[in-house]
Amino acid sequence: MEPNFDLFGHPVREGFGNRGRPPYEPTEKDRNKVKLLLALGWANQRIANALGVSPATLKRYFRADMKERDAMRDRLDARRFEIALEQANAGNVTALRELGAMIDRNDRMSIEASMGKSSDGETSASRDKVGKKMIDEQRAHAADADLMAELESEAAQNARH
Repeated sequence: MEPNFDLFGHPVREGFGNRGRPPYEPTEKDRNKVKLLLALGWANQRIANALGVSPATLKRYFRADMKERDAMRDRLDARRFEIALEQANAGNVTALRELGAMIDRNDRMSIEASMGKSSDGETSASRDKVGKKMIDEQRAHAADADLMAELESEAAQNARH
């Protein structure tokens, strides 16, 4: 019997739609898809929807890949560099230009990352960020100063009269 496929080209599992759940069998194509979607920063629910499984099934069969979520983007970028280098070495002029552009972007990101961090590793944005409590405290001090200035002004006016 030939397998049926849905609108998006995914095979329809045998027994789908009948009572009970058909067992999910992850394929290498599914594993690669999960890795790619993790590299793109997709949430678990979106990845599960893309595979046509529940989030629980996703976690059960792809737990090891999901633990490496942060490393997936680095692996994707490294693979892109590798492919561009292979194509450039094969004489592909467009790939050579793209490799140069990729290296330039990488260098800019490295410089920006090093400039954005202080000696203790704290970024300037996190160093300058003020929380709600600090804002409230600053407002209270400003209000106290305004009130004191107003009281002194009134006292000075009363002293003249």
